Amino acid sequence: MRFYVWTVLGGLLVAGCASTETRSADKGFVSLFDGKSLEGWTANEKPGTFSVKDGMIVVHGPRSHLFYTGPVQNHDFKDFHLKLQVMTTPGSNSGVYFHTAHQDAGWPRKGFEAQVNATHTDPKKTGSLYGVRNVLDTAPHKDNEWFDYEIIVRGKTIDLKVNGAIVTSWTQPEGYQPVQHMPEGYLSSGTFALQGHDPQSVVYYRNIRVKVLR
Repeated sequence: MRFYVWTVLGGLLVAGCASTETRSADKGFVSLFDGKSLEGWTANEKPGTFSVKDGMIVVHGPRSHLFYTGPVQNHDFKDFHLKLQVMTTPGSNSGVYFHTAHQDAGWPRKGFEAQVNATHTDPKKTGSLYGVRNVLDTAPHKDNEWFDYEIIVRGKTIDLKVNGAIVTSWTQPEGYQPVQHMPEGYLSSGTFALQGHDPQSVVYYRNIRVKVLR
């Protein structure tokens, strides 16, 4: 009986420590998605590409981008830590933009894109800072499985993490010239956007949270 009591107490202690660690890891993070609606988000071009189901943002339809336009930080982030969970499906493509700005149509011109792609024909896979520093050929996750994606910007350095591991780390050098497809692709400040890439792509997002670092 005494062994059983200590086993139970030990289990409770471990569970309590894990709960404390979780709370500590989440400290300072604010949700950007309520899990029920697209309140605080604005889509361009084809709003029907984005919908909400079972606590997820479902991205499926013609090219469109969903910009965060809500009240947190007045949707203008400089140094930050963004956490979200993503699930791709076979052959799908998407991306998470940051330091960007709402525009009515076209691929975003401002900021950077953290690529989302496990098996699409584009060789630039998840963890790529698209066109700047690319992860080629093999993605750090699988389709049809949720993975944790983190984007961290501190000063001139961008870190992209997948399931807790840094996949890409890049520091913007002096005199940096943006990639051609994003002529305003400098580190500055701005909002976030989710990409609807093409009608064949189906991608899911949930648990979108941010912590302002400065």
